[in-house]
Amino acid sequence: MMNINQATDYAFRAVLYLARQTRGKVVDAQTISRSEVIPMRFLLKIMPSLIKKGIIGSQRGAGGGYYLAEAPENITFLDVVEAIEGPVTINRCLIDPSYCSKNGAPECMVHRTLADIQEKLTGELAAHNFAELLRE
Repeated sequence: MMNINQATDYAFRAVLYLARQTRGKVVDAQTISRSEVIPMRFLLKIMPSLIKKGIIGSQRGAGGGYYLAEAPENITFLDVVEAIEGPVTINRCLIDPSYCSKNGAPECMVHRTLADIQEKLTGELAAHNFAELLRE
């Protein structure tokens, strides 16, 4: 079964929460954790990845916390998935053709079909942003 992991689901919720705030508003981790029902240990684990990708920012010290570093329309679902899970790949032969046990990539029809499916999946993830969710 292929699925998005729990950390990525939490990351979607944390980003959406921050997108709902006034631009630049800093929110402490405890508030995000409580509001989005994200265990604090998970939240603190995923936030550095979102910061590294430039999706959110952080402010230290008294009154510190997290804020959205980009406008919601500039943050796609693909950005969040890649920040938490790395590049989207649905089969290991799409990471490196040498993983193909048949040594057939990229001529292999299965490889080409999976590559097409992966391209469509990443295209869909890239086509949806957090501003869309705010409009709903």
